[in-house]
Amino acid sequence: MSQTFAPRTAPPPTPDFLRVSFPARHVVLVRMDRPSSLNALSTTALLEMDAVLRWYDDEATVLALVLTGTGRSFTAGADLKEWRRSLDGDGTERFGVREGMIPLTRRKGKKPIIAAVNGLALGGGSEIVVNCDIVVAAETAIFALPEVTRGIAPVGGVLARLVHTVGMQVACEVVLTGRQVSAQEFLSWGLVNKVVSQGKVVEEAVRYAEIIAANSPDAIICARAGLRQAWQTADVERATDEWMQEHFKKLEQGENIREGMSAFAERRAPVWKGSKM
Repeated sequence: MSQTFAPRTAPPPTPDFLRVSFPARHVVLVRMDRPSSLNALSTTALLEMDAVLRWYDDEATVLALVLTGTGRSFTAGADLKEWRRSLDGDGTERFGVREGMIPLTRRKGKKPIIAAVNGLALGGGSEIVVNCDIVVAAETAIFALPEVTRGIAPVGGVLARLVHTVGMQVACEVVLTGRQVSAQEFLSWGLVNKVVSQGKVVEEAVRYAEIIAANSPDAIICARAGLRQAWQTADVERATDEWMQEHFKKLEQGENIREGMSAFAERRAPVWKGSKM
């Protein structure tokens, strides 16, 4: 299958904490690159991530994003040193809180994000993983929500999402003990899609991204929205109705649904156009 897109309408942001590259057609690779601090997420890093994700959702020529880390850590989560300093301030500059910014731990977005977990995913790192669409983990990856051992509670939206995904008892075990969990355990709980060797984790995540990016851009956005609607809404019929009204209606009005059906009838590969959803 093929796509006919114009060149990128806008260049990606050029952040300091993140490294942005394009390993495959219509795929962007975002690497957290602060290995000296285990890729801890400062407020500046969170703002950079927000800017890159906003660019990604707006850029019609990029259909899948892979997120990974440099060194032995995916990310160790919030920069606790900065957070501690903010507690002693006057309250006007809360850690990680800026108007309009949505952290990846709570971000819905339009397009899929694939986590390539290369190592430690602690605190906010595990919260990011729980909110990603597909997760590939290195066999040596370690996950944990150790906030309770630091006098904190997980605040990035993971509590409700974890209960929805793995159930109350497993979620309680992970959150209330703060213990470290292996990639194989996360795989058995349905929080990881695939476990691979350390050297293959980004390659496998990019492979998933390429498969996704070969499909209709409209259909990717629409189907993902329906999945997330169901995940986040307790009532199945309500979730379906809301998705039909907000997303599927837009899909039916677009060109790609017509192209897909025409290509099927004509026994040829579809030629997708950039999504306007």
